[in-house]
Amino acid sequence: MVDIVHPHDRFLKTLLSNPETAGTLLHERLPKEVAELLSPEPPLMVDGTFIDGEFRQHLTDRLFQVKTIADSTAYVYVLVEHKSYPDEWVAFQMLRYMVRIMEQMKRELGSGERFSPIIPLLVYHGREAWSVPPMFSALVDAESSWRPYLLDFVYSMVDLGRIDDTSLSRDDRLRGGFLALKCVFQSRISADVVASIGQALHSDTELAQRALLYLVQACEDFDMSSIRVFTEEAFPGEAEQYASQFAREMIAKGRQEGRQEGRQEGRQEGRQEGEVTILLRQLQHRFGTLPGWVVSQVKEADQSTLELWSDRILDAQSLEEIFIGEK
Repeated sequence: MVDIVHPHDRFLKTLLSNPETAGTLLHERLPKEVAELLSPEPPLMVDGTFIDGEFRQHLTDRLFQVKTIADSTAYVYVLVEHKSYPDEWVAFQMLRYMVRIMEQMKRELGSGERFSPIIPLLVYHGREAWSVPPMFSALVDAESSWRPYLLDFVYSMVDLGRIDDTSLSRDDRLRGGFLALKCVFQSRISADVVASIGQALHSDTELAQRALLYLVQACEDFDMSSIRVFTEEAFPGEAEQYASQFAREMIAKGRQEGRQEGRQEGRQEGRQEGEVTILLRQLQHRFGTLPGWVVSQVKEADQSTLELWSDRILDAQSLEEIFIGEK
């Protein structure tokens, strides 16, 4: 499996950038006593990440600001663990990130004001079942009588691998996205599951494109057969176009036989061409027929620039906002 940190992060950002989808995640997966006090108002995603560089290879985070039914403010910190096995130190990592959030809050607090609550939520999609106790105190070796005097918190836990595919979410986007995440660490992806992902995402072309790119990059056995099954469900009437113009080139260049070095170079080249194709499709979908300078800039851009523009497209209202200073 290739290093999935960048496609994983971009896929999750696309998945959770929809406020209604993010709201569904929180209402469905937070404890009942927390979720029932949340306002139906969609959450707001707070920009930025609190993860240290050393952990970015296997963690992704999102911070959401929410309202309660009493009209107070709270925060939900969603940490996504994408190792294939449980990490016993995740509660310590959560503590570090929650403290950073509180430090940021403190700089904005007025006299007499108190912290807003932060609810931690862990989403895990590894192959092995999550077997680590979901509390910080499990990391502390202390006498039981000392517990009341020691730091502790409990985090909510979502182990996607242990949830039936049909029960992942009532929201199509979230269910399809979670199915894609589940696929990453499976030894073999069935055609039925691939079809289910495509069908769930068919109403959101941008997310379906990102899911296709993510699965190709992150799953070694996601081959041309899988591509065709996915595109037939996700892009009705356009499956052949997507398969021929995007997936075929990407698979051919990203999975070619030969020396290991050649395969790695081919995958990188294939991934970049796939990014170019997807970005051009997204831009055309958002802004209509593209001027020549945009097409040229995208085709000539390097990988990091393509990633930057792919992130900007989520919030930009015009082409000029995406290609700042590039025209």
